[in-house]
Amino acid sequence: MKVCLSGVYFIFCACLAAVNTQAEVRVPTLIGDHMVMQRDQPIHIWGNADPNEQVSVSFRGESANAKPDEFGRWSVYLPAVQAGGPYELEIRGTNKIQIKDVFVGDVWVASGQSNMGFNVARVDHAQAELAAAAHPEIRLFHVQQKASDYPLDDAPSASWEVCSPQSVKDFSAVAYFFGLKIQEDQRVPIGLVESAYGGSAEAWTSLRALSRDASLMPLFEARAKLTEDETGLVLRDNIWQHLSEVAKAAGMPPPPPPPPRAPLALFGPANLFNAMIAPLIPMRIRGVVWYQGESSADPLRAPYYERVLQTLIADWRAHWGEGDIPFVVVQLANFGGGDANGWALVRNAQLRSVSIRNVGLVVTNDIGNPDDVHPTNKQDVGARVALVARAIAYGETVKYSGPLFTTATVIRDRVRLTFDHADGGLILQGERPNDFEIAGTDGVFMPADVKIEGNDIYLSNAQIAIPVKVRYGGYHGLPGTLYNGDRLPAAAFIADITN
Repeated sequence: MKVCLSGVYFIFCACLAAVNTQAEVRVPTLIGDHMVMQRDQPIHIWGNADPNEQVSVSFRGESANAKPDEFGRWSVYLPAVQAGGPYELEIRGTNKIQIKDVFVGDVWVASGQSNMGFNVARVDHAQAELAAAAHPEIRLFHVQQKASDYPLDDAPSASWEVCSPQSVKDFSAVAYFFGLKIQEDQRVPIGLVESAYGGSAEAWTSLRALSRDASLMPLFEARAKLTEDETGLVLRDNIWQHLSEVAKAAGMPPPPPPPPRAPLALFGPANLFNAMIAPLIPMRIRGVVWYQGESSADPLRAPYYERVLQTLIADWRAHWGEGDIPFVVVQLANFGGGDANGWALVRNAQLRSVSIRNVGLVVTNDIGNPDDVHPTNKQDVGARVALVARAIAYGETVKYSGPLFTTATVIRDRVRLTFDHADGGLILQGERPNDFEIAGTDGVFMPADVKIEGNDIYLSNAQIAIPVKVRYGGYHGLPGTLYNGDRLPAAAFIADITN
Protein backbone atom coordinates (compact mmCIF):
# COMPACT_ATOMS: atom_id res chain seq x y z
CA MET A 1 0.00 0.00 0.00
CA LYS A 2 1.39 3.41 -0.98
CA VAL A 3 1.34 6.27 1.51
CA CYS A 4 1.39 9.92 0.48
CA LEU A 5 4.06 11.39 2.76
CA SER A 6 3.07 14.98 2.01
CA GLY A 7 -0.50 14.14 3.03
CA VAL A 8 0.69 12.52 6.24
CA TYR A 9 2.83 15.58 7.00
CA PHE A 10 -0.14 17.90 6.38
CA ILE A 11 -2.36 15.88 8.70
CA PHE A 12 0.40 15.78 11.35
CA CYS A 13 0.82 19.57 11.27
CA ALA A 14 -2.92 20.11 11.38
CA CYS A 15 -3.22 17.85 14.42
CA LEU A 16 -0.31 19.60 16.09
CA ALA A 17 -1.88 22.99 15.50
CA ALA A 18 -5.17 21.73 16.91
CA VAL A 19 -3.42 20.42 20.02
CA ASN A 20 -1.59 23.73 20.52
CA THR A 21 -4.57 26.03 19.92
CA GLN A 22 -4.79 27.02 23.56
CA ALA A 23 -1.09 26.59 24.28
CA GLU A 24 0.73 29.27 26.22
CA VAL A 25 4.23 30.54 25.58
CA ARG A 26 6.71 28.15 27.22
CA VAL A 27 10.45 28.25 27.81
CA PRO A 28 12.91 25.45 28.69
CA THR A 29 14.21 24.99 32.22
CA LEU A 30 17.49 26.70 31.28
CA ILE A 31 15.53 29.97 31.04
CA GLY A 32 14.34 30.65 34.56
CA ASP A 33 14.83 32.62 37.75
CA HIS A 34 18.49 32.94 38.90
CA MET A 35 19.83 32.07 35.44
CA VAL A 36 23.15 33.32 34.05
CA MET A 37 23.46 34.50 30.44
CA GLN A 38 26.80 34.54 28.63
CA ARG A 39 28.34 38.00 28.51
CA ASP A 40 29.64 39.63 25.31
CA GLN A 41 27.58 37.35 23.06
CA PRO A 42 24.13 37.81 21.52
CA ILE A 43 21.56 36.72 24.08
CA HIS A 44 19.55 33.75 22.85
CA ILE A 45 16.04 33.13 24.18
CA TRP A 46 13.90 30.29 22.79
CA GLY A 47 10.85 28.19 23.54
CA ASN A 48 7.47 26.95 22.28
CA ALA A 49 4.09 28.51 21.63
CA ASP A 50 1.03 28.19 19.42
CA PRO A 51 2.14 28.42 15.76
CA ASN A 52 -0.20 31.39 15.25
CA GLU A 53 0.99 33.31 18.30
CA GLN A 54 3.26 36.35 18.36
CA VAL A 55 6.04 36.17 20.96
CA SER A 56 7.82 39.21 22.39
CA VAL A 57 11.01 39.16 24.52
CA SER A 58 12.32 42.16 26.49
CA PHE A 59 15.59 42.50 28.42
CA ARG A 60 17.44 45.61 29.66
CA GLY A 61 15.50 47.98 27.43
CA GLU A 62 15.94 45.84 24.29
CA SER A 63 13.16 43.79 22.74
CA ALA A 64 12.62 41.34 19.87
CA ASN A 65 9.63 39.57 18.36
CA ALA A 66 9.31 36.01 17.07
CA LYS A 67 6.75 34.05 15.07
CA PRO A 68 6.72 30.32 15.96
CA ASP A 69 7.22 27.83 13.15
CA GLU A 70 4.67 25.15 12.24
CA PHE A 71 5.88 23.05 15.18
CA GLY A 72 5.48 25.91 17.65
CA ARG A 73 9.22 26.56 18.06
CA TRP A 74 10.42 30.15 18.37
CA SER A 75 13.76 31.82 18.95
CA VAL A 76 15.06 35.39 19.32
CA TYR A 77 18.44 37.05 19.76
CA LEU A 78 19.04 40.24 21.71
CA PRO A 79 22.21 42.37 21.59
CA ALA A 80 25.23 41.26 23.60
CA VAL A 81 25.81 42.96 26.95
CA GLN A 82 28.60 43.15 29.49
CA ALA A 83 28.56 41.31 32.80
CA GLY A 84 26.11 42.57 35.39
CA GLY A 85 22.82 42.10 37.14
CA PRO A 86 20.48 41.21 38.63
CA TYR A 87 17.98 41.95 35.86
CA GLU A 88 14.52 40.82 34.77
CA LEU A 89 13.61 39.12 31.52
CA GLU A 90 10.06 39.34 30.18
CA ILE A 91 8.47 37.01 27.62
CA ARG A 92 4.99 37.77 26.31
CA GLY A 93 2.47 35.89 24.23
CA THR A 94 -1.07 35.09 25.28
CA ASN A 95 0.54 34.82 28.69
CA LYS A 96 3.45 36.65 30.35
CA ILE A 97 6.57 35.00 31.82
CA GLN A 98 8.66 37.10 34.17
CA ILE A 99 12.18 35.73 34.76
CA LYS A 100 13.75 37.34 37.83
CA ASP A 101 17.22 37.63 39.35
CA VAL A 102 19.00 37.19 36.02
CA PHE A 103 22.76 37.74 35.81
CA VAL A 104 25.04 38.19 32.82
CA GLY A 105 28.47 36.64 33.22
CA ASP A 106 30.26 33.47 32.14
CA VAL A 107 28.56 30.08 31.68
CA TRP A 108 30.60 26.88 31.87
CA VAL A 109 29.42 23.33 31.14
CA ALA A 110 31.00 20.68 33.38
CA SER A 111 30.54 17.19 32.00
CA GLY A 112 31.88 13.66 32.26
CA GLN A 113 31.35 10.74 34.60
CA SER A 114 31.46 10.02 38.32
CA ASN A 115 34.53 12.08 39.26
CA MET A 116 32.85 15.09 37.68
CA GLY A 117 29.61 14.19 39.44
CA PHE A 118 31.37 13.69 42.80
CA ASN A 119 29.58 16.17 45.04
CA VAL A 120 30.83 18.74 47.53
CA ALA A 121 29.34 16.87 50.49
CA ARG A 122 31.91 14.06 49.98
CA VAL A 123 35.15 16.03 49.59
CA ASP A 124 37.93 16.54 52.13
CA HIS A 125 36.84 18.95 54.88
CA ALA A 126 33.32 18.95 53.46
CA GLN A 127 31.65 20.59 56.44
CA ALA A 128 33.97 23.57 56.37
CA GLU A 129 33.61 23.88 52.60
CA LEU A 130 29.82 23.82 52.82
CA ALA A 131 29.74 26.34 55.65
CA ALA A 132 31.60 28.80 53.41
CA ALA A 133 29.57 28.12 50.26
CA ALA A 134 27.29 31.18 50.20
CA HIS A 135 28.15 32.83 46.86
CA PRO A 136 25.18 34.74 45.41
CA GLU A 137 26.94 35.49 42.10
CA ILE A 138 27.57 31.79 41.39
CA ARG A 139 24.55 29.96 39.99
CA LEU A 140 24.12 26.20 39.64
CA PHE A 141 22.16 24.14 37.11
CA HIS A 142 22.17 20.37 37.61
CA VAL A 143 21.05 18.40 34.54
CA GLN A 144 19.02 15.32 35.44
CA GLN A 145 20.78 12.02 34.69
CA LYS A 146 18.97 10.56 31.75
CA ALA A 147 19.53 8.74 28.44
CA SER A 148 17.61 9.04 25.20
CA ASP A 149 17.65 7.47 21.74
CA TYR A 150 16.94 10.87 20.14
CA PRO A 151 17.93 14.48 20.94
CA LEU A 152 15.76 16.19 23.56
CA ASP A 153 14.95 19.90 23.62
CA ASP A 154 14.73 20.38 27.39
CA ALA A 155 16.32 19.24 30.64
CA PRO A 156 13.31 18.53 32.86
CA SER A 157 13.37 18.49 36.66
CA ALA A 158 16.18 21.05 36.71
CA SER A 159 16.37 24.72 37.60
CA TRP A 160 18.93 27.41 38.33
CA GLU A 161 19.84 27.78 42.00
CA VAL A 162 21.83 30.40 43.86
CA CYS A 163 25.00 28.84 45.28
CA SER A 164 24.48 28.16 48.97
CA PRO A 165 25.52 25.49 51.48
CA GLN A 166 22.28 23.66 50.71
CA SER A 167 22.24 23.94 46.92
CA VAL A 168 25.92 23.09 46.41
CA LYS A 169 25.87 20.05 48.68
CA ASP A 170 24.90 17.66 45.88
CA PHE A 171 26.60 19.61 43.10
CA SER A 172 29.81 18.72 41.25
CA ALA A 173 32.76 19.50 43.51
CA VAL A 174 35.19 19.98 40.61
CA ALA A 175 32.80 22.41 38.93
CA TYR A 176 32.14 24.30 42.16
CA PHE A 177 35.78 24.75 43.18
CA PHE A 178 36.61 25.75 39.60
CA GLY A 179 33.77 28.26 39.51
CA LEU A 180 34.81 29.70 42.86
CA LYS A 181 38.33 30.41 41.61
CA ILE A 182 37.12 31.83 38.28
CA GLN A 183 34.59 34.10 39.99
CA GLU A 184 37.31 35.41 42.30
CA ASP A 185 39.61 36.01 39.32
CA GLN A 186 37.16 37.44 36.77
CA ARG A 187 34.85 39.25 39.19
CA VAL A 188 31.78 38.42 37.11
CA PRO A 189 28.76 36.19 37.79
CA ILE A 190 29.41 32.53 36.99
CA GLY A 191 26.87 29.97 35.80
CA LEU A 192 27.86 26.33 36.27
CA VAL A 193 25.96 23.64 34.40
CA GLU A 194 26.68 20.12 35.66
CA SER A 195 25.88 17.38 33.15
CA ALA A 196 27.58 14.20 34.37
CA TYR A 197 26.73 10.52 34.62
CA GLY A 198 28.83 7.85 36.31
CA GLY A 199 30.01 4.94 34.19
CA SER A 200 29.59 6.76 30.89
CA ALA A 201 31.83 6.53 27.82
CA GLU A 202 31.22 7.29 24.13
CA ALA A 203 27.56 8.04 24.85
CA TRP A 204 28.44 11.75 25.06
CA THR A 205 29.08 12.18 21.32
CA SER A 206 26.30 12.66 18.78
CA LEU A 207 25.35 9.70 16.62
CA ARG A 208 26.02 11.64 13.43
CA ALA A 209 29.58 12.44 14.52
CA LEU A 210 30.29 8.85 15.55
CA SER A 211 28.84 7.37 12.38
CA ARG A 212 30.88 9.70 10.15
CA ASP A 213 34.15 8.13 11.32
CA ALA A 214 34.69 4.57 10.12
CA SER A 215 37.50 4.10 12.64
CA LEU A 216 34.91 4.32 15.44
CA MET A 217 32.73 1.48 14.18
CA PRO A 218 34.17 -0.91 16.83
CA LEU A 219 32.31 1.18 19.40
CA PHE A 220 29.07 -0.08 17.92
CA GLU A 221 30.46 -3.61 18.24
CA ALA A 222 31.03 -2.86 21.92
CA ARG A 223 27.38 -1.79 22.11
CA ALA A 224 26.37 -5.15 20.59
CA LYS A 225 28.43 -6.99 23.20
CA LEU A 226 26.73 -5.00 25.96
CA THR A 227 23.38 -5.99 24.51
CA GLU A 228 24.41 -9.64 24.64
CA ASP A 229 25.62 -9.24 28.21
CA GLU A 230 22.35 -7.53 29.11
CA THR A 231 20.43 -10.52 27.76
CA GLY A 232 22.39 -12.75 30.14
CA LEU A 233 21.74 -10.42 33.08
CA VAL A 234 18.02 -10.40 32.37
CA LEU A 235 18.07 -14.20 32.43
CA ARG A 236 19.98 -14.09 35.72
CA ASP A 237 17.42 -11.74 37.28
CA ASN A 238 14.54 -13.92 36.06
CA ILE A 239 16.15 -16.99 37.63
CA TRP A 240 16.60 -15.12 40.90
CA GLN A 241 12.95 -14.03 40.81
CA HIS A 242 11.84 -17.64 40.24
CA LEU A 243 14.02 -18.95 43.10
CA SER A 244 12.66 -16.24 45.39
CA GLU A 245 9.08 -17.27 44.64
CA VAL A 246 9.92 -20.92 45.24
CA ALA A 247 11.58 -20.05 48.56
CA LYS A 248 8.62 -17.92 49.61
CA ALA A 249 6.19 -20.74 48.83
CA ALA A 250 8.30 -23.10 50.92
CA GLY A 251 8.51 -20.66 53.82
CA MET A 252 12.23 -20.20 53.28
CA PRO A 253 14.19 -16.94 53.12
CA PRO A 254 14.87 -15.75 49.55
CA PRO A 255 18.37 -15.97 48.07
CA PRO A 256 20.42 -12.75 48.17
CA PRO A 257 19.59 -10.48 45.22
CA PRO A 258 22.12 -10.12 42.41
CA PRO A 259 23.96 -6.83 41.93
CA PRO A 260 21.83 -4.17 40.21
CA ARG A 261 22.14 -3.70 36.46
CA ALA A 262 23.10 -0.35 34.97
CA PRO A 263 20.57 0.88 32.40
CA LEU A 264 21.67 -0.40 28.99
CA ALA A 265 20.70 2.88 27.33
CA LEU A 266 23.36 4.65 29.39
CA PHE A 267 26.11 3.03 27.33
CA GLY A 268 24.53 3.41 23.92
CA PRO A 269 26.43 5.64 21.48
CA ALA A 270 25.03 9.19 21.64
CA ASN A 271 22.39 8.41 24.27
CA LEU A 272 23.76 10.82 26.87
CA PHE A 273 24.48 13.49 24.28
CA ASN A 274 20.82 13.27 23.25
CA ALA A 275 19.43 13.65 26.77
CA MET A 276 22.00 15.73 28.64
CA ILE A 277 23.89 17.85 26.08
CA ALA A 278 21.44 18.48 23.23
CA PRO A 279 19.09 20.53 25.50
CA LEU A 280 22.03 22.82 26.37
CA ILE A 281 23.09 23.60 22.80
CA PRO A 282 20.89 26.72 22.31
CA MET A 283 22.53 28.32 25.39
CA ARG A 284 25.62 30.46 24.76
CA ILE A 285 28.59 29.33 26.88
CA ARG A 286 32.17 30.33 27.77
CA GLY A 287 33.65 26.85 27.71
CA VAL A 288 33.60 23.20 28.77
CA VAL A 289 35.30 21.26 31.55
CA TRP A 290 35.56 17.56 30.67
CA TYR A 291 36.40 14.88 33.29
CA GLN A 292 35.78 11.39 31.93
CA GLY A 293 37.74 8.31 30.91
CA GLU A 294 37.62 5.71 33.67
CA SER A 295 34.89 3.73 31.88
CA SER A 296 36.75 4.08 28.59
CA ALA A 297 39.90 2.45 29.99
CA ASP A 298 38.81 -1.14 29.38
CA PRO A 299 40.71 -3.14 26.72
CA LEU A 300 37.81 -2.89 24.25
CA ARG A 301 37.42 0.90 24.31
CA ALA A 302 40.81 2.31 25.29
CA PRO A 303 42.48 1.94 21.85
CA TYR A 304 39.79 4.20 20.36
CA TYR A 305 39.64 6.84 23.08
CA GLU A 306 41.99 9.31 21.44
CA ARG A 307 39.76 9.41 18.37
CA VAL A 308 36.59 9.49 20.48
CA LEU A 309 37.81 12.47 22.51
CA GLN A 310 38.88 14.39 19.42
CA THR A 311 35.54 13.63 17.79
CA LEU A 312 33.62 14.74 20.89
CA ILE A 313 35.43 18.09 21.05
CA ALA A 314 34.84 18.78 17.35
CA ASP A 315 31.24 17.58 17.61
CA TRP A 316 30.31 19.81 20.56
CA ARG A 317 32.01 22.80 18.98
CA ALA A 318 30.10 22.24 15.74
CA HIS A 319 26.77 21.97 17.58
CA TRP A 320 27.35 25.10 19.68
CA GLY A 321 28.55 27.02 16.65
CA GLU A 322 30.71 29.38 18.70
CA GLY A 323 34.03 28.50 17.09
CA ASP A 324 36.80 26.82 19.07
CA ILE A 325 35.19 27.10 22.49
CA PRO A 326 37.73 26.31 25.24
CA PHE A 327 37.86 22.72 26.48
CA VAL A 328 39.64 21.93 29.75
CA VAL A 329 40.35 18.18 29.91
CA VAL A 330 41.15 16.54 33.26
CA GLN A 331 43.64 13.70 32.92
CA LEU A 332 42.88 10.56 34.94
CA ALA A 333 44.42 10.49 38.41
CA ASN A 334 46.77 7.83 39.72
CA PHE A 335 44.85 4.68 40.64
CA GLY A 336 46.04 1.14 41.41
CA GLY A 337 43.00 -0.69 40.02
CA GLY A 338 41.69 -1.30 36.53
CA ASP A 339 43.57 -2.35 33.42
CA ALA A 340 46.94 -0.55 33.61
CA ASN A 341 47.45 -0.50 29.85
CA GLY A 342 43.92 0.78 29.22
CA TRP A 343 44.37 3.60 31.72
CA ALA A 344 47.69 4.45 30.07
CA LEU A 345 46.06 4.73 26.65
CA VAL A 346 43.30 6.97 27.98
CA ARG A 347 45.75 9.25 29.79
CA ASN A 348 47.82 9.43 26.62
CA ALA A 349 44.75 10.37 24.58
CA GLN A 350 43.96 13.12 27.07
CA LEU A 351 47.54 14.41 26.85
CA ARG A 352 47.46 14.41 23.04
CA SER A 353 44.22 16.41 23.04
CA VAL A 354 46.25 19.54 23.83
CA SER A 355 47.37 19.53 20.20
CA ILE A 356 43.86 20.78 19.40
CA ARG A 357 43.38 24.54 19.47
CA ASN A 358 42.02 25.94 22.77
CA VAL A 359 42.29 22.63 24.62
CA GLY A 360 44.13 22.52 27.94
CA LEU A 361 45.09 19.62 30.19
CA VAL A 362 44.71 19.36 33.96
CA VAL A 363 47.09 16.84 35.55
CA THR A 364 45.93 14.97 38.66
CA ASN A 365 48.29 11.97 38.84
CA ASP A 366 49.88 13.37 42.01
CA ILE A 367 46.64 13.89 43.96
CA GLY A 368 44.72 10.65 43.30
CA ASN A 369 44.09 7.71 45.60
CA PRO A 370 45.74 4.37 44.69
CA ASP A 371 42.91 2.52 46.44
CA ASP A 372 39.92 4.57 45.33
CA VAL A 373 38.89 5.58 41.81
CA HIS A 374 37.11 8.57 43.39
CA PRO A 375 39.75 10.64 45.20
CA THR A 376 38.27 13.12 47.66
CA ASN A 377 40.68 16.00 47.03
CA LYS A 378 38.59 17.87 44.49
CA GLN A 379 39.71 21.30 45.71
CA ASP A 380 43.09 21.02 43.99
CA VAL A 381 41.46 19.62 40.84
CA GLY A 382 39.10 22.59 40.63
CA ALA A 383 41.91 25.06 41.28
CA ARG A 384 44.02 23.51 38.49
CA VAL A 385 41.07 23.59 36.11
CA ALA A 386 40.68 27.31 36.85
CA LEU A 387 44.39 27.90 36.22
CA VAL A 388 44.17 26.27 32.78
CA ALA A 389 40.95 28.15 31.98
CA ARG A 390 42.57 31.46 32.88
CA ALA A 391 45.21 30.76 30.24
CA ILE A 392 43.23 29.24 27.35
CA ALA A 393 39.81 30.89 27.86
CA TYR A 394 40.71 34.27 29.34
CA GLY A 395 44.12 34.84 27.76
CA GLU A 396 45.92 35.52 31.01
CA THR A 397 49.70 35.21 31.13
CA VAL A 398 49.92 32.60 33.86
CA LYS A 399 51.98 29.46 34.39
CA TYR A 400 49.27 26.85 34.01
CA SER A 401 50.84 23.58 32.89
CA GLY A 402 53.38 21.14 34.17
CA PRO A 403 55.81 19.32 31.85
CA LEU A 404 54.11 17.79 28.80
CA PHE A 405 56.03 15.01 27.05
CA THR A 406 57.04 15.70 23.44
CA THR A 407 59.74 13.27 22.21
CA ALA A 408 61.71 10.15 23.20
CA THR A 409 64.90 9.40 21.28
CA VAL A 410 67.94 7.17 21.77
CA ILE A 411 71.17 9.09 22.36
CA ARG A 412 73.99 6.51 22.47
CA ASP A 413 73.06 4.22 25.38
CA ARG A 414 70.36 6.42 26.91
CA VAL A 415 66.81 7.52 26.13
CA ARG A 416 66.35 11.27 25.98
CA LEU A 417 62.93 12.74 26.89
CA THR A 418 61.97 16.29 25.96
CA PHE A 419 59.06 18.31 27.31
CA ASP A 420 57.00 21.40 26.74
CA HIS A 421 56.32 23.62 29.78
CA ALA A 422 59.64 22.68 31.38
CA ASP A 423 60.21 26.28 32.43
CA GLY A 424 62.60 26.64 35.33
CA GLY A 425 63.94 23.13 34.86
CA LEU A 426 62.60 19.74 35.92
CA ILE A 427 62.35 18.51 39.50
CA LEU A 428 61.88 15.00 40.87
CA GLN A 429 60.08 15.13 44.18
CA GLY A 430 60.30 11.93 46.21
CA GLU A 431 61.96 9.92 43.43
CA ARG A 432 60.97 6.27 43.09
CA PRO A 433 62.61 3.66 40.83
CA ASN A 434 59.39 2.78 39.00
CA ASP A 435 58.29 6.30 38.12
CA PHE A 436 59.88 6.02 34.68
CA GLU A 437 59.93 2.68 32.92
CA ILE A 438 61.27 1.55 29.57
CA ALA A 439 60.56 -1.60 27.58
CA GLY A 440 62.62 -3.49 25.06
CA THR A 441 61.50 -5.53 22.07
CA ASP A 442 59.86 -8.07 24.41
CA GLY A 443 57.39 -5.38 25.58
CA VAL A 444 58.23 -5.87 29.27
CA PHE A 445 58.55 -2.58 31.15
CA MET A 446 61.38 -2.25 33.65
CA PRO A 447 62.38 0.60 36.01
CA ALA A 448 64.77 3.10 34.50
CA ASP A 449 67.67 4.98 36.01
CA VAL A 450 66.76 8.67 35.77
CA LYS A 451 69.03 11.66 35.29
CA ILE A 452 67.86 15.23 34.78
CA GLU A 453 69.99 17.45 32.57
CA GLY A 454 68.56 20.94 32.13
CA ASN A 455 65.05 20.63 30.71
CA ASP A 456 65.54 17.05 29.52
CA ILE A 457 65.46 13.66 31.20
CA TYR A 458 67.75 10.75 30.36
CA LEU A 459 66.75 7.14 31.07
CA SER A 460 68.75 3.94 30.99
CA ASN A 461 68.58 0.29 31.99
CA ALA A 462 71.56 -2.00 31.46
CA GLN A 463 69.28 -4.98 30.85
CA ILE A 464 67.52 -3.40 27.87
CA ALA A 465 69.67 -3.36 24.76
CA ILE A 466 67.10 -1.86 22.39
CA PRO A 467 64.55 0.36 24.18
CA VAL A 468 61.31 0.75 22.22
CA LYS A 469 58.78 2.20 24.66
CA VAL A 470 58.74 4.54 27.65
CA ARG A 471 56.04 5.38 30.18
CA TYR A 472 55.58 7.61 33.21
CA GLY A 473 52.98 8.22 35.84
CA GLY A 474 50.22 6.36 37.60
CA TYR A 475 50.86 2.81 36.41
CA HIS A 476 51.27 1.42 39.90
CA GLY A 477 48.75 3.68 41.57
CA LEU A 478 51.46 5.82 43.15
CA PRO A 479 51.49 9.59 42.69
CA GLY A 480 53.73 11.11 40.05
CA THR A 481 56.89 12.87 41.14
CA LEU A 482 57.97 15.01 38.17
CA TYR A 483 57.34 18.77 38.32
CA ASN A 484 58.61 21.87 36.60
CA GLY A 485 60.15 24.90 38.29
CA ASP A 486 56.67 26.31 38.94
CA ARG A 487 55.81 23.18 40.96
CA LEU A 488 53.23 22.05 38.41
CA PRO A 489 53.03 18.27 37.89
CA ALA A 490 53.98 16.46 34.69
CA ALA A 491 51.31 14.66 32.68
CA ALA A 492 51.37 10.87 32.55
CA PHE A 493 52.32 9.43 29.16
CA ILE A 494 53.31 6.33 27.22
CA ALA A 495 55.23 6.62 23.97
CA ASP A 496 57.34 4.87 21.35
CA ILE A 497 61.07 5.58 21.37
CA THR A 498 62.69 6.77 18.17
CA ASN A 499 66.03 5.08 17.52
